[in-house]
Amino acid sequence: MEAAKQQPETIVQIAKSFKGIELSLPKLKKLVDTICNCFNFSKGMDTIVSIAVVDDAEIRKVNKKFLNRNGSTDVISFDLSEEKNQKLFELVVNGEMAVREAKQRGHSGEAELALYITHGLLHNLGFDDSTQRQAKKMHDMEDKILQQLGYGSIYNKNAGG
Repeated sequence: MEAAKQQPETIVQIAKSFKGIELSLPKLKKLVDTICNCFNFSKGMDTIVSIAVVDDAEIRKVNKKFLNRNGSTDVISFDLSEEKNQKLFELVVNGEMAVREAKQRGHSGEAELALYITHGLLHNLGFDDSTQRQAKKMHDMEDKILQQLGYGSIYNKNAGG
């Protein structure tokens, strides 16, 4: 008898060193699952997404160490995949920035953080935002995904898009 093919699995791990934001692990897992399934990038492979929620000081250290850039940012994403049958992504997201931006923009910190996670994963999937046209395409896709999951239009919220 042949063994039944196992459905690929998406595993989401969250480490939270910044405590100033409330997160729903089931909602974040659904967000990651949706992105993974939407683009079928894992092509039948298991996917592990590790998300570290940090403050400004910690993301500045990561930014300097790995990208040789000074200053804070919203998200830094890494594709650490080595095995042919598994995708491994690591995201470092700035919870402190998410809280600040959410207050200014009039939505929840969790919605802003969902934007950062979506942005980081889209980079891992090959999206680029280095030109104005590419950035528009990427930001429109972010909002499409976030709207689909009930977060609303986050990136283009105040731009009327």
